[in-house]
Amino acid sequence: MARVKRGVTSHAKHKKTLKAAKGFYGRRKNTIRAAKAAVDRSKQFAYRDRKVNKRNFRALWIQRINAAVRENGLTYGRFIDGLSKAGIEVDRKVLSDMAIHEPEAFGALIAAAKKALDYLKDAGTKNEFESAVR
Repeated sequence: MARVKRGVTSHAKHKKTLKAAKGFYGRRKNTIRAAKAAVDRSKQFAYRDRKVNKRNFRALWIQRINAAVRENGLTYGRFIDGLSKAGIEVDRKVLSDMAIHEPEAFGALIAAAKKALDYLKDAGTKNEFESAVR
């Protein structure tokens, strides 16, 4: 059986790792051992932060919706409750976009949510509805 020299494979692997470490600081960009550790860690962060990114955007959309809804006398939670009771299924990304770019259409959704929350007028105390819908 013929002897196999493995230099080509090793160099290719090292080159791939060092290319991924391009832009890193200090020895992490040009020493294979440090670069490999740094690249592995960066891949872990990238995997984790793809999930975190989704959470951050959802939180941003909720903050925008809440700000727009409070201008019309509702809270975010009551607004979402009113939409679900009205049978309107729109995701938060679209609601946030509507609140910014199409305030008239968003106002119609707020009106529909308020109408669906009218049942609170009959429930419990007089102030319960007024605290929910101003």
